[in-house]
Amino acid sequence: MKVIKSKKCKECGGSFTPFKTTQVVCGTKCATKLAESKVWKEKKKVMIENTRTRTEWLQILQVVFNKYIRLRDAGKPCISCDRSLTSKYDAGHYLSVGSYPNLRFDESNVHGQCVYCNQHQHGNQIEYGLRLPLRIGQDAYNRLMNKRGDALKLTLDEIKELIKHYKLKIKEHELHRKSSQ
Repeated sequence: MKVIKSKKCKECGGSFTPFKTTQVVCGTKCATKLAESKVWKEKKKVMIENTRTRTEWLQILQVVFNKYIRLRDAGKPCISCDRSLTSKYDAGHYLSVGSYPNLRFDESNVHGQCVYCNQHQHGNQIEYGLRLPLRIGQDAYNRLMNKRGDALKLTLDEIKELIKHYKLKIKEHELHRKSSQ
């Protein structure tokens, strides 16, 4: 006969002998408390989402977008100096976010850039500008330059949709990378 090992209760931390292998709490009191805490966590998550400002949503989108750019450009050299991008590199904007907020999430404006060029050389703009048409093509470069005067007018729903879009692209990219290894 198999000996049943005792477990630690997820709610109170006490030791108990389970009746079933899937049992995670010692009794009904702890089961009720665990269920209530799960409901509270879900409510709290919704409350936090509802109280975020547009700026906070843009920051979240920027983080997700930059992660996608890093994944997309993994294995390519730095756009500014042709150094190989190793473990840490940035998603460098050719036209800065401060001057051209409308191009903040334009994939043809953002490329993998070594930390030295992006942070210490202020983007190494001259070399970036020379190499950018070679990477994206002259037509895409011209379209990018023509978009400079436009305004960025994203609604909250569009920002949330872009976050979902880039999270999906990240997931697809990671799946593709795993399958090719």
